[in-house]
Amino acid sequence: MAERGRPKGANGEESRALLLEVAANEFAQNGYHKTKVSSIVKRASLSQPSFYLYFKNKEAIFEELEDLFRLRMIEFAKKSRLEPDLQLSTLKERIVYGLQNLLEYLAKNPDLTQIGFYISTRANEVKKQLVEQIKENLDFEVNVGYFRKDVDTQMVAESLIGIIERLTFSQLLSQQKEPAQIANNIVDLLLEGILDN
Repeated sequence: MAERGRPKGANGEESRALLLEVAANEFAQNGYHKTKVSSIVKRASLSQPSFYLYFKNKEAIFEELEDLFRLRMIEFAKKSRLEPDLQLSTLKERIVYGLQNLLEYLAKNPDLTQIGFYISTRANEVKKQLVEQIKENLDFEVNVGYFRKDVDTQMVAESLIGIIERLTFSQLLSQQKEPAQIANNIVDLLLEGILDN
């Protein structure tokens, strides 16, 4: 028998996931302050008591979405560290691959991306954590010989996050360019510059 307030045939995990999905869309479209629990449950075809089975309040569901975005971004940043002994010909391909995976995730989750990069009051904290992880990766990669010893890894890490954030807004979420195009453009810019040799 279906729990009261839950669509027939739905289980608790499905209802919770649906609430998260709908809430992400509501927050992305309307902002934090204009989003109401009543609008979330209405769009999810659930009752307000069902909402409170899974989340204490609006703040709790928003914080969970913020945490989900932060954890996923840190995971992508950690996975992007280049392994020792990569062949030089595959170095660029490996960087593009990691960046493309990140951009594909952002494109597939536009509402969560809006929350994590732009709406959340913790967005700057998340970006700072990403910068720290990328700097740590770059320091490792400089030490194994992939990049110049005199490179300012802090500046590169901050620049990369700035580029990703801006291009996500202006190119990716607006669907002007595909993740692969953006990843290749970023890597070309950072590895080869803009000089005409």
